[in-house]
Amino acid sequence: MLASILGNKPLQSFVVACAALACASGAVAEDNNKSGPYVGGGFGQFDVSIDNLEGVTDTISGLDADDSAWRLFFGWRFNPYLSLETDYIDLGSPRGDFDASGTSGAYTVKLSGFAGYVIGTLPLGIFELFGKGGYYVHDLTIDVDLNNIGPGNGDVLNSDDNGEAWIYGVGAGVTFIDHINVRLEYERMDIEKVEDAYTVWLTGAWRF
Repeated sequence: MLASILGNKPLQSFVVACAALACASGAVAEDNNKSGPYVGGGFGQFDVSIDNLEGVTDTISGLDADDSAWRLFFGWRFNPYLSLETDYIDLGSPRGDFDASGTSGAYTVKLSGFAGYVIGTLPLGIFELFGKGGYYVHDLTIDVDLNNIGPGNGDVLNSDDNGEAWIYGVGAGVTFIDHINVRLEYERMDIEKVEDAYTVWLTGAWRF
């Protein structure tokens, strides 16, 4: 459902959705819950590009795929401007097909792990803008299957590694009845072995 809302241009849709949140801000009361713990979760669309499938062939490059993602998180707001947060993030299993120089096949990328963030927020009444930076400790699995390599067709690459990545993002949110915070986020990750990785999130949290 989220993917259909975002369409083929998630970043542009993200900007439009942020504007919609801004328009909705006049319909609810100002956030009076200035500090304390919060818990929440969210769903998103994860997009990943692979520059080169090392160990297969140099002609297979520029691969791009996406999948649904989800996250659970717990955080603490020290004040309206600064928060710390820890998340469990599962970025799904993006899968793509390729056909290059007589070689065809499919690849799958699986990513999941834990992240910690520092979040800076600019409150504008019940509306807010924020930026975040953190570190993602993850398990990365890349599977590649080739179809046209003669005898022994099948799985030619299975990479399963633990890794770490810087993660950063921006977003906008709105708070309802002092406790319910809804956010739209655009987040990028510097993940080894992939060229480009980003997620568009829709999250909800309860502020105690």
